[in-house]
Amino acid sequence: MAWLDKMERRFGFLGIPGLPRILVGFAALVFGLSWALPGFTSVLLLDPEKIRHGEIWRLVTYIFIPQSLSPIWVIFALWFLWWVGEGTERAMGAFRFTLYFVAGMIGTTIAAFFFGANFSNAMLISSIFFAFARFYPEELIYILFILPVRIKWLAWIYGALLIYGFFTGSNSYRAALIAAFANYLIFFGPDIIHAARHRRGVSERRQRFDKDVRDVTSEPLHKCAVCGRTELTGPDLEFRVARDGEEYCLEHLPKPPAAV
Repeated sequence: MAWLDKMERRFGFLGIPGLPRILVGFAALVFGLSWALPGFTSVLLLDPEKIRHGEIWRLVTYIFIPQSLSPIWVIFALWFLWWVGEGTERAMGAFRFTLYFVAGMIGTTIAAFFFGANFSNAMLISSIFFAFARFYPEELIYILFILPVRIKWLAWIYGALLIYGFFTGSNSYRAALIAAFANYLIFFGPDIIHAARHRRGVSERRQRFDKDVRDVTSEPLHKCAVCGRTELTGPDLEFRVARDGEEYCLEHLPKPPAAV
């Protein structure tokens, strides 16, 4: 997109190379501190009320809070974040990935203040996964290290669950979903719309072509001047043009005049 190119040329130095590794490192640190200091994550939550009272670090620290304190779950979640984050940064570049992530953070923060709710980083991390699926739809991941599944199918399934939650969940859930995925819509929305219009245009041109072909094939190329049969009514017929310039089937083809 042109506006992204202009921003990158002007503010490219603000990109944070290796941002996924930084996220994973701080998330691992927060997990360790949570084990050592029960309740530690409470001072990191995105709490609008406490932010208004000066605890501004919460604007950033909530992105490092793990969704579970189960060691197995945390190890898997951090590995997955590292994998999709590195892949997405590699595809987008450091500046665009940084902008993508910060845009999601800003959307989540605005929604939290608007609804006065404590939003987690789950939707924000999910937006990275969907960006990864956009760039690497055919990438394989092994469920339980056994079942191979392509990333695009996981994205479709997860997307369906999010849409279901959007229509059945609370207003705060809807706000969190829209806010956290605003970055995805900003970065990939124009391409999705363009691709949809392109597919529609191709489909319309194909339909017009098929219609023209049907119109052409509905008109016979050959017709017997005597019986009126054509190649459409008699697919096995053969036709010849006589000396008089008329076309006949072999059955009614005039005999040549006898030699004198």
